[in-house]
Amino acid sequence: MTTAALPLHPPAPPLAAARTDISRPRWERPAFAVLLLATAVLLLWDLGASGYANSFYSAAAQAGSESWKAFFFGSSDAGNSITVDKPPAALWPMMLSVRLFGLGAWQILVPQALMGVGTTAVLYASVRRQFGPAAALISGAVFALTPVAALMFRFNNPDALLTLLMTVTVYCVLRALDGAHTKWLVWAGVAVGFAFLTKTLQAFVILPPLALLYAVCAPTRLRRRLGQLALSGLAMVVAGGWWVAIVELWPAASRPYIGGSQNNSFLELTLGYNGLGRINGEETGSVGGGGARAGGGGGGGMSWGETGIDRLFSSNIGGQISWLLPAALILLVAGLVVTWRARRATDSLEGMARAAFLAWGGALLITGLVFSYMQGIFHEYYTVALAPYVAALIGMGIAVLWEERGGRAASLTLAGTLAVTAYWAFVLLGRSTGYVSWLRWAVLVAGLGTALVLPFAARLGKRAALGVAAVALGTALAGPLAYCLTTVTTAHTGSIVTAGPAVAGGRGGPGGMRGFGPGGEGQQGMPPQGMPQGGGAPNGQVPGGQAQNGQAPGAAGNRPTGSARSERFGGGPGGMGGGMGGLLGGTKTSAEAKAALRVDADKYTWAAAAVGSQNAASYQLASGEPVMAIGGFNGSDPSPTLAQFKEYVKAGKIHWFIGGGTEASGRGVGTGAGAGETGTAARGAGGPGGGTSSAIQTWIQANFKASTVGGATFYDLTSPTSGTS
Repeated sequence: MTTAALPLHPPAPPLAAARTDISRPRWERPAFAVLLLATAVLLLWDLGASGYANSFYSAAAQAGSESWKAFFFGSSDAGNSITVDKPPAALWPMMLSVRLFGLGAWQILVPQALMGVGTTAVLYASVRRQFGPAAALISGAVFALTPVAALMFRFNNPDALLTLLMTVTVYCVLRALDGAHTKWLVWAGVAVGFAFLTKTLQAFVILPPLALLYAVCAPTRLRRRLGQLALSGLAMVVAGGWWVAIVELWPAASRPYIGGSQNNSFLELTLGYNGLGRINGEETGSVGGGGARAGGGGGGGMSWGETGIDRLFSSNIGGQISWLLPAALILLVAGLVVTWRARRATDSLEGMARAAFLAWGGALLITGLVFSYMQGIFHEYYTVALAPYVAALIGMGIAVLWEERGGRAASLTLAGTLAVTAYWAFVLLGRSTGYVSWLRWAVLVAGLGTALVLPFAARLGKRAALGVAAVALGTALAGPLAYCLTTVTTAHTGSIVTAGPAVAGGRGGPGGMRGFGPGGEGQQGMPPQGMPQGGGAPNGQVPGGQAQNGQAPGAAGNRPTGSARSERFGGGPGGMGGGMGGLLGGTKTSAEAKAALRVDADKYTWAAAAVGSQNAASYQLASGEPVMAIGGFNGSDPSPTLAQFKEYVKAGKIHWFIGGGTEASGRGVGTGAGAGETGTAARGAGGPGGGTSSAIQTWIQANFKASTVGGATFYDLTSPTSGTS
């Protein structure tokens, strides 16, 4: 294979003119419209079934719709006690939607779905420029049918916006390379800056390969290249730093506490809990204690699963992202081989094609390696960041090799790639016992059979060759499509969600913990009683926050309040239970509790307070009134201090403190009078600030009388049993 044989576009005119002269086939615009429409339907289908999805972020969206201060800081409640543990960019679209259209599941989740459609469009535009509309359509379809993408663009975690902005970044860098345009490189910096305001340091992961690519390959002199990169860096700092500067300069006493930090500092949060702590596992204040390497074993890592090069192919993660990951890696190598003789600079069509492989491939490799070896908190859904990189490489690689299919090397590479993909789909589908059992065999037989025909595709007529290509593509996408359909027809709530069905060998717990957390039943990787090995919930329930027994949490008008997985952690519906139930999945809120929270609510800054953001969020979303999250998400932040909390109570700013309750099964999980300290007190010790939430609870229990309201333990902070101190 030679670059001279690469017929991506006619090479005669200058590069810019060649792109202008590219004729659009008549089928392109309708096909592109169908792609976007199909993506929108997939992401919007029965979207409301997931209710508030992750109530942690939904409560912040509700708060920001009522308070511009909460909007700016990303506060968990309109009283501005504490922020979420991320910067607020991902919250702003949700907050605006709720402000405009009112609070509801669709108002919160539609912006995420639209981000998915936008990511598909940007990916299409990027791939089309060098490889044509067919390659772009393939890339768009692969992205839309990536199971973890179908999950996260229907959910309200920050990963949806982050993925969109990372895709925009690669697109802008490639536009800048095509003629050394400063404007596009600056826009890339702006995209990274806003990505930083979405999920902090993860935005910077793809910068090294992209910056190196531009520094080496941009078609201009070195001095200008370096100057352009400096301008892009400045744009990044401005776009991402203005909010940080305001927050750090704002008097701490008049702004909410920075959730997730131990010193009320966003910089500390960025560099610690959300930064280096994710890499080395030293996450002070995290779920499970932070900083304590529990069971890292030979594979390293904390309690978030084994690290290693095969992590992305493991039981719990493989079905999320890895269906076409082997194919993407093969096609990356093949694409670089085809274009390797191109000049270093990108002032040729072949040079730009090679740059595209380097850009998307570099982003995939560095992100994949970070995910594979990071020892801190790692959830399956993080892998959505890889989806556009995999999709781009699939579309580009197929286009290049298909054009060269007359050569033996190209045709055999295509055949081998399909065979590997079919076999890997066979393996992944086999991990879910009884899941569409016929499909795995159909994919394997069709894939291997078509792979035998592909080497002869060049000898077939045009229609026959296209038919073979269509069968090959359909075979490769059949498994991911099945997982996507399962995903979009299942409700997902709580903090930890996964796409597709339950899998054998999948890890239970947050991100695949070996044990089931403090207070949980499982030890040394064994699941709690009643839960099958592999972390799947019993009776066909699907882990990862999905509905139980096929019933959507939002059924019968009820807002979803938890997840199958998080409720198995020993907490669950009753409220602040042992283990991590309330932390990860929130609590169920009775009609009596909602009514109590609304009584004279306008007289108080906070209608109530509860330990842990998910607990507080559940009551806040149910009642519509601000609820203070003591200790932030993990219950381990030193916010508020005991002295501050006493002052709030003395000033009459908080009506209720909500303790725990009892699950429908009768298992005690409360922390009220007579209840064991099985929940928040033990959980609050997870980090340096954990003693604060425990001290607040102890003080409340000693000075205020408990009453049961709708199964939950309420303390009326306006009626002390004796003089408080």
